[in-house]
Amino acid sequence: MASISLNNIVKRYGAFQVIHGVDIDVRDGEFVVLVGPSGCGKSTILRMIAGLEAISGGTLSIGGRKVNGLSSKERDIAMVFQNYALYPHMTVAENMGFSLKLRGSAKTEIDSRVRRAADILALSEYLDRYPRHLSGGQRQRVAMGRAIVRDPAVFLFDEPLSNLDAKLRISMRAEIKDLHQRLGITMIYVTHDQVEAMTMADRIVVLRDGVVEQVGRPLELYDWPDNIFVAGFIGSPAMNLMPGKVEAVNGTLCFRTRNGTVFPAEKYADHDDIGLDTVLGVRPENFEIVAEGTPGSLKGKIQLVEPMGSETHVNLRVGQDDMIAAFRQRVGDHPGAPLSFRFEQESVHLFRQDTGRRIVRQPQLVPT
Repeated sequence: MASISLNNIVKRYGAFQVIHGVDIDVRDGEFVVLVGPSGCGKSTILRMIAGLEAISGGTLSIGGRKVNGLSSKERDIAMVFQNYALYPHMTVAENMGFSLKLRGSAKTEIDSRVRRAADILALSEYLDRYPRHLSGGQRQRVAMGRAIVRDPAVFLFDEPLSNLDAKLRISMRAEIKDLHQRLGITMIYVTHDQVEAMTMADRIVVLRDGVVEQVGRPLELYDWPDNIFVAGFIGSPAMNLMPGKVEAVNGTLCFRTRNGTVFPAEKYADHDDIGLDTVLGVRPENFEIVAEGTPGSLKGKIQLVEPMGSETHVNLRVGQDDMIAAFRQRVGDHPGAPLSFRFEQESVHLFRQDTGRRIVRQPQLVPT
């Protein structure tokens, strides 16, 4: 096992810079997920850690040792790729033990390590089969087994579940997380799927355009996003984000969207925000259906109802604004029907439009 430190890492392709001074510290035995939209640089960072891409600037250390100039095989890492990269003419056992064979390891050691990895991954009965005889999930386990037999200090995963169907991805997420808990090896996992990031990571690194937007534990990012990008990226369905301004209406603080919808704002804004271009953010699950005329309630018009089983997603038109709410109760109304609701003001987020940063309200200190 080993810690990993990226200090002011830069990557350029000629004059074009794709990674802009990234700092990431991964603790020994930690499971860190790099997440972000396509093209944000997450796979490039992973490939620099693996030694498959040259580093243009900054320092990369593994286990306290600077590795910028070291080849992949000198870094004591193992990588699991999206496309499995199995040899079709080799059996499962031969695929898993191939790297050890190249090292010149004794056959008894190879067999012992392969069988240990096969036991961990429930592959013992498939050791004599060829990849073409396996399912997608089994092939991915073979790819992980090939990494396990090397007994590396660090595991790197590059979107390993992208080629699997939805049901299999869920089960494989659990298997990879269980593997980490059993082996205790440092793991860095790349994905564009924020649900994978939320369910698997000890900590998440959110990237955009080669820059780290926020690092934190999954629920920290969900409950306290630093900026509009993280707020909109983390969470499914996504947070409702509405540009507008804080106003004082008859002495009461309100938030008015640019389309004219007005929300009460006493609990999440103050008088310093009046007139400031801001963005209001509220998560879909923070909505509550109430009776018409309930104090503090708003009225919307149902646009679409999506029954999800455990909850119901409802697309609402509120004035000229579109919002999505997630209700625990069943919503049987049809599109076009009115719906009265309110949301928990304590759960509202407020961001500056110019910088995108969250406006943080410090709690009032009560004199003693």
